Amino acid sequence: MPLCTVLITTKNRKDELANAIRSVIAQTVKCEILVIDDGSSDGTSEMVSSSFPQVRLIAHEKSAGYIVRRNEGARLANGSIIISIDDDAIFANISTIDSTLKEFSDDRIGAVAIPFIDVLQGTEIKQQAPSPDHVYIAHAFIGTAHAIRKDVFLEIGGYREEFFHQGEEGDFCLRMLNCGKVVRCGNASPIHHMESPKRDKSRMDIYGRRNDILIAWFNTPTLWLIPHVLTTTINGVRHAYNTRRFRTNLLGLFRGFRDVFKYWALRDPVSSESYLLFRRLKKMKVSNFDTFAKDLSENSKHKSF
Repeated sequence: MPLCTVLITTKNRKDELANAIRSVIAQTVKCEILVIDDGSSDGTSEMVSSSFPQVRLIAHEKSAGYIVRRNEGARLANGSIIISIDDDAIFANISTIDSTLKEFSDDRIGAVAIPFIDVLQGTEIKQQAPSPDHVYIAHAFIGTAHAIRKDVFLEIGGYREEFFHQGEEGDFCLRMLNCGKVVRCGNASPIHHMESPKRDKSRMDIYGRRNDILIAWFNTPTLWLIPHVLTTTINGVRHAYNTRRFRTNLLGLFRGFRDVFKYWALRDPVSSESYLLFRRLKKMKVSNFDTFAKDLSENSKHKSF
């Protein structure tokens, strides 16, 4: 079984972080635990050092954001598989990591989307495979609960730090698909995520709409770029209308188009085949890997790791 690193980036949530660490320690598979403190001011680093001496702690005085810190953690991790959870999440079952590691059963599986529940918002299990009898894949994973091959993550270049907040997972998974690697839907017992339902919707609107435009600019092949951007813009305006949050959504779209010029040179579109496969898989929600593998083999742009 591959060596595993559990990566937790944190800021000013020392009590929630302590619960997360305890849940990792209780797992049946012993893993390296790597905590990156992104400039906490509540005594987080001191708590980790005193209460969990077995944890590898990297403490920063200044905050750089969770995307930057997850990239840093991937570079520092000793495990060949990196499992990432938020600091307000816990492994509710002691065998979740063991089950997840076993799901890297094919070299083309670059990541596993671990099932999770937003327990403060409902009982829906997200990212779970429809059945354990077959291997199912999805277009992307959600950052709070996923496992990824370290070599794949680093070779692709990690998350784009230009996003700062939101959208990095889908962008990464599209680039990963372009290299012939897929995201498997997990079968493990779900992680419990204690995310508050009271989220900063203004921040989500601004970065969501901004990053939608940037994702299109960075990745979409030239043939589909204009229609993709137009559709993305229309969807952003529709979201503004439906939520009645016009200012923040339209501001996000404006910043997206503005930042296209800022990051003009970073455009690196995926192949047309990968782009169409990704869109198809996103529309399908999940796909049986056996039926999708033929398309992956014939159409994707392969890269050796």
